Amino acid sequence: MTLTDAPPRHSPTWPIPGEKRPLIIGFAGGSGSGKTTIANAVVAAVGTDSVTLIQHDSYYRDQSSIPLEDRAKTNFDHPDSLETELFVEHLEELRDGLSIERPVYDFATHTRSDDTVTVRPESAIIVEGILVLVDPELRKLMDLRIYIDTESDLRLMRRLSRDILERRRTVESVLEQYLATVRPMHQQFVEPSKRYADLIVPEGYNASAVAAVTSAIQNVLAVR
Repeated sequence: MTLTDAPPRHSPTWPIPGEKRPLIIGFAGGSGSGKTTIANAVVAAVGTDSVTLIQHDSYYRDQSSIPLEDRAKTNFDHPDSLETELFVEHLEELRDGLSIERPVYDFATHTRSDDTVTVRPESAIIVEGILVLVDPELRKLMDLRIYIDTESDLRLMRRLSRDILERRRTVESVLEQYLATVRPMHQQFVEPSKRYADLIVPEGYNASAVAAVTSAIQNVLAVR
């Protein structure tokens, strides 16, 4: 497995044989790093009947009280833009065997929908987002922490493609946001959080990393 050889700052904690609490794995990395692709590949490999993916992005704070023209000025790459306390609460409930109602966020209007998505407490839970290794309470819930380390130009290209195609953004707005908040927040919060990772995966998508994480999950599930 191609990973950095730096010693881990956190010792992975695996559920003991017979223990029913879910395995919680965190995927962090800059916007466009490939963490969502890797997380989805792991889910597909293990199977949706055993693992579920919950994204930090779903917990952006509702901006409906702010005039529409001012919503885009919000720094969405700062930890304060996310309702992480609710995210932590929901993960604790999933860990305790309870279903949760995950928020639905509209990235075009920067508002939270009245609708929610029911998430069940599967045997393994993958937590994914650029800032999931920043908050200490969130980190404490993770059995394994993974950081996807990708070169900045490639991350920008991927972000442009995603935001234009999936979030109905213009090239100008994406670039303006990148220079104003994405890059400086990456340098201030995201990149430093790499030191909390157990595994650092270089160059974005990595088939060996997918295979290793998939195998780890399957090994834990096999002894239950």
